[in-house]
Amino acid sequence: MTNSELATRGPESDAQETDTPSPSDSPALADAPAHPAMTEHCTSDRPLPAGQTSTGELTKLNDVDVYISKPADYPHTPSRLLLLLTGGTGLHSVNNQIQADRFASEGYVVVMPDLFAGDPAPNSSLTAADLAGVSTTAAQSSSSSSSSLLDVFKVKALETAKSFLIDMWLARHTEEKVMPILEKVLEGARDEFADAVSHGGGVYAVGYCFGARYVLLLAAERPARRQGQRRGDDEEANRPATVPPQIKAGALAHATLVSKQDFVGLKAPLSVVCVEDDPVFPDEVRIAGEQYMTENGVEHEVQVYPGVPHGECKPAKQPPPPGARGAECGRRNRC
Repeated sequence: MTNSELATRGPESDAQETDTPSPSDSPALADAPAHPAMTEHCTSDRPLPAGQTSTGELTKLNDVDVYISKPADYPHTPSRLLLLLTGGTGLHSVNNQIQADRFASEGYVVVMPDLFAGDPAPNSSLTAADLAGVSTTAAQSSSSSSSSLLDVFKVKALETAKSFLIDMWLARHTEEKVMPILEKVLEGARDEFADAVSHGGGVYAVGYCFGARYVLLLAAERPARRQGQRRGDDEEANRPATVPPQIKAGALAHATLVSKQDFVGLKAPLSVVCVEDDPVFPDEVRIAGEQYMTENGVEHEVQVYPGVPHGECKPAKQPPPPGARGAECGRRNRC
């Protein structure tokens, strides 16, 4: 795969053109059964080693808040442009910023946009602490049947509240909201970093969790979005029916919210990194996607790591479980 290192390069703990078939032409790509949308790994950061900080800068690109990290010798040494799409923790997560810095150290100019317009996912850390406290109380009061029942009720109530907050947040950040942000960022990045785009022959992209789905969408030929202009407008009438892929190659890891249909129209080479038995990226979705890419000549590679949780590519100080294949992945900065 061209630039296949994008498919696997990640933080320490922890890428032939054919006609696009219609959904009816791809029975294997029917909608998947409902499954969990996100996990705690999607909405909270892991602890980092003491003193570890990011080195890039927060700025604006085409009126969108972005974090930009560059190689130390850029622009004297040619670099490629990488679009980094985050999980729910978003732009101001130091973990995500450090992740961008690591890609910059590998020779990429990294643009990490705020996909959520200042509204990252509800942080689950407080809820998790509350749940832990309730569980401790339940253990201490096991001799009292009524107290135990009350504590069980509290746990269920907190779990329900957390799920409700995530669902409400997801309803605010749909494809209709996120894609225009990405289009603005890509337009600005192609102008601001034209040298890096030219050197790499296009824009590369890597996405994690929430952002992973948008790597798929950017790698696909898709219908053009209509702007709702008045009838008879010549510009609207001449608008192309489809939009070509917006990236040269992409990589995604521990994706969420991906359906089988999201693979339809893929053209750009892709690397997909998954964990085994992932409740938010089920095997049936992954397998259907692999089948579609194979049948339609899309250059791709897929890696499935057992024994590690969803979100394993997020930077943290905890190593992967000893003996897991994911531990080797982490030691090699691959996941």
